[in-house]
Amino acid sequence: MTTKRSPSLAWPGNTSRRLGLLALLAAAPLPLAAVSPVRAQGAAAPGLGAPGPTRDEVRAVAPALERYAAEALFGDLWRRPDLSPRDRGLVTLSALIARNQAVELPRYFDLALESGVRPGELSELITHLAFYAGWGNAMSAVPAARDAFARRGVGADQLPPVSPRLLSLDEAAEARRASRVGEDVGPVAPGLDRFTTSVLFRDLWLRPGLAPRDRSLVTVSALIASGQVAQVPYHLNRAMDNGLTRAQAGEVVTHLAFYAGWPNAFSAVPVVKGVFESRPD
Repeated sequence: MTTKRSPSLAWPGNTSRRLGLLALLAAAPLPLAAVSPVRAQGAAAPGLGAPGPTRDEVRAVAPALERYAAEALFGDLWRRPDLSPRDRGLVTLSALIARNQAVELPRYFDLALESGVRPGELSELITHLAFYAGWGNAMSAVPAARDAFARRGVGADQLPPVSPRLLSLDEAAEARRASRVGEDVGPVAPGLDRFTTSVLFRDLWLRPGLAPRDRSLVTVSALIASGQVAQVPYHLNRAMDNGLTRAQAGEVVTHLAFYAGWPNAFSAVPVVKGVFESRPD
C-alpha cells in the first residue's frame, strides 16, 4: 500500500538526513517518560528537538514499553487513516495540557508543527484550554510552546491578534444554549452563567485563529482526557455540527486511550455512542 509522504524532520546534528514524519516517529527516541533532573540540565537527546529518553534508556528500564511505543504507538496508531497526523497533534497536545503532563510537551509541540499545525493555531489551543482545562495547565504549556517557536523563529506576526474580528455568531443557536444554561446554572452561580455567555460563547469560541471544527476537536479531547464525560455530549454534537465525522470522533477516543489511559477512553465510549445514536446523520 502506498502511503502519502508526510512532512519531514531532520535529525539534530545531521541536517542533511531527512525522514518522513511517521518514519521518524517509529525510529526516534521515545517521548514517553519524564526526564530526570540531572538529564534535564544536560544536552538534549537526539530526536524531535527536545530532551527525552533514548530507546536504550527506555529498554534498560521497561523493554516492553519500548516495544509497544515502536510497534503500537508510532508504528500503528499514528499511521491510522481516520485522523491525520495534524489532527493527532492537536488531540495529543490537548490531552497533555489537560492532564498537566508538561514534560511531554516539547516533543509534541515540535511534532504538531511538523505535521501542519500553524503557530497561531497552537497559540489559540493554549488559550482555549485555559478555559476548558484550567488556567494553571495552560500556563504550564507556555514555556514549551515558547521554546518551540523560538527554534523556528516564530514572531509576533505569526500569532493571533489579541482582539481579532470575531466570526459571525448563530444568534438563534446561542439564544437556545444561553437559555438552557441560564435555567440550570443561573440560580446557583450567576457569575458562571454570565462569564459562560460573555467570555466563552460570545468571544473565545468566535476567535478565528482556530477553526470551529478544530476548536471543538480540542475541547472534546481535553474533556475525555480529564474524565469530564458529562460535558462531552454537548461538545461532541457541536464538533460534529462543525464538521467532525463519526469515524474521526471514534478515532479520537482510540487515540486518547494511549495518551489519557484506557479507563478514560472506555468511560467515553457509551457517551460517544449515545451522541452517534441521537444524530440523524
